[in-house]
Amino acid sequence: MQSRLIWRCSTWFFFLSWDVPFVLQGLRHEPLPLALAGATIVAGAAQAFQGIRAHRAAVDHYLGRAEAPRRGLIVAGVLCALSLVVLAGLRAAHGIADPTLLLVVLYIMLPFGMTYCLLLPPRTFLWRFALLGIPAVAVFVPVGVPAGRLLGLAIGVALSGTYVLMVSRCGAWTLSVLWESDRARETEGRLAVAEERLRFGRDMHDVLGRNLAVIALKAELAVQLAQRGRPEAVAQMVEVQRIAQESQKEVREVVRGYREADLGVEIEGARGVLEAAGIGCDYSGPSDGLTVEVQSALGWVVREATTNVLRHGDARSVAIKLAVAERTATLVVENDGVPERPNTAPGSGLAGLRERLSALGGTLEAGPAGDGLFRLTAEVPR
Repeated sequence: MQSRLIWRCSTWFFFLSWDVPFVLQGLRHEPLPLALAGATIVAGAAQAFQGIRAHRAAVDHYLGRAEAPRRGLIVAGVLCALSLVVLAGLRAAHGIADPTLLLVVLYIMLPFGMTYCLLLPPRTFLWRFALLGIPAVAVFVPVGVPAGRLLGLAIGVALSGTYVLMVSRCGAWTLSVLWESDRARETEGRLAVAEERLRFGRDMHDVLGRNLAVIALKAELAVQLAQRGRPEAVAQMVEVQRIAQESQKEVREVVRGYREADLGVEIEGARGVLEAAGIGCDYSGPSDGLTVEVQSALGWVVREATTNVLRHGDARSVAIKLAVAERTATLVVENDGVPERPNTAPGSGLAGLRERLSALGGTLEAGPAGDGLFRLTAEVPR
């Protein structure tokens, strides 16, 4: 956003500081010079407006998000040629002084050049833009501009290509790096969430995989024995029942260990995941004084809040604050980078947190806190 604002302001700045003052300076107050001066200023304003539009499309093309704005470039080129012809007519009507001619010509070439340089490799743009100085100067030959002045115009146009390239292309390159960084950070956040899901999936697989395989084999054996009328089929089904009950117990233990996490461990884990994703994380609060049930509930709040930060918004920093009073413990998780129009649809994660906290007599509040902040507040009786 900052780069685009600089590009727009630069175009209009040069129009208002180079084109308008030098066209009006020393102007003869006669109908023809005044009309040509007005036409030059109007054409210059049209160049600034069209150049910004074409440049925006060219930046999207440079970033690989859109096709090349060929029509916009053609319109910018036509306006550039029209401005040069009108300026030459103004020079012929003795409405502009030769010393100021160079700056006006440089502005006229600027909007077109800023778009053109994003559609070509740098070296190709430089020599092509230098060649454009020939027709740009040729329009002033019939109006009596001295040869030395024409040579200066040609050299000035050729050298201005380097400035245009630095302002436009370097800014677009910086913008592409920033966007790639944002996409990489978003990918890191998704990978962190996916890794946690895979960890839980691996735990469940380790618990259920072997037992389910044994259950399937013993059930198949029991079917075969039953078909033969063998009494051993009952013993096999009893064994299947025992293994299934043990599997249920092991699954409950895995889920309990996943859900009833230690608050300190969850905070350290959240800090590590967030910092790996390029998000700063600060924690303040006591390290003890809470029951196992309260620590488990608040640890789940930290885990869910971390997941939401990674998956939604564009956070740069997260603050986790724990306050322990005589009867209650309050955990506040606050992050920046909230979109202007956040998704207000309730998620299943927050609904699950509310159910978990309500079982302990606690409450959960979540929502925007102003100035691009999102605040999640959990309060649980000690």
